[in-house]
Parts: sequence; C-alpha cells; structure tokens
Amino acid sequence: MRRNMIETVMGAVVLVVAVVFIVFAFRTTTIEGGDGGYVLLVEFDDASGLVSGTDVRMAGVKVGTVVSQRLNPDTYFAEVSLSIDESIKLPSDTSARIIPEGLLGGNYVALEPGGAEEYLSDGQQIQFAQGTINVVDLLGRFIFSAAETATSSGDGQ
Repeated sequence: MRRNMIETVMGAVVLVVAVVFIVFAFRTTTIEGGDGGYVLLVEFDDASGLVSGTDVRMAGVKVGTVVSQRLNPDTYFAEVSLSIDESIKLPSDTSARIIPEGLLGGNYVALEPGGAEEYLSDGQQIQFAQGTINVVDLLGRFIFSAAETATSSGDGQ
C-alpha cells in the first residue's frame, strides 16, 4: 500500500512539473502573425536563413518580424514581407540587410534608416537591400586567390 502511495505522489509531481513547464513556455513565447503593425516588402538576391518569425531589428532592437517569403518568378529574387511595429516610422530611403546572428546561428534582417523626410507606409517596398553573404564562398575565393597569387609570384623568379 505504501509503495502505491509513493508512485501516485511521484506521478502527480511529474504532472505538475509538466503543466508548469507548458504554461511557462506559452508565456515566454511570442507568436506574432503580423498583427499590430504594418507590412513592408523587400527583395533580396539571397534570403538564405530567413524563415517566418525571424527578427527584424534596428540598432540591435527588435522592431518586427518576417511574415512570409516567396520567389518572384520575373526577377528570381526572394520577396520577403516584414511586419513592422506601428510605432516605428521608417524613412523612404531605409535599407535592409540580412546579417548572421553568430557563427553557428541563423540570420536576422537589419534595417538602417535613411534621411528622407517621407516615410514608408503599409504595402510599400524597401528599395535598398543586401542579401545573405555566403561566408563559405568568400573563404573559398580568398583561399583560391591567395593560392593563385602565390603561384603567379613564384613564376617570375
């Protein structure tokens, strides 16, 4: 009888811990579907590492999220929709860049405001954009150019 009581108490403790964990997870997770802001469009030549829910930041502060992305069949660029907090007004010459969060992590969209007096409104497009930089490709180019330079300088001797 005592063993059944211990097993029952342990089961109840496990269930309470699971419920507390689930409540904590739901309270700390922010699920944003584009509500409470306005949508801007931006075209990147390479949008690798972006998914719906990716942060949009200015000066390191989150000001929005990536809502969706699709391939433009005419330009073959990635069209990305950004939901921006309605309290943030962006000048019409704002630029967007995709920046890696770290060596191992994902990317985020960094916005850099310009100096124009007009502001972007819902549905407008950010004109100045720089896509993802492929670090592996850059490293490969550097290695091959260094090897080529070493080979060509060795021929002249």
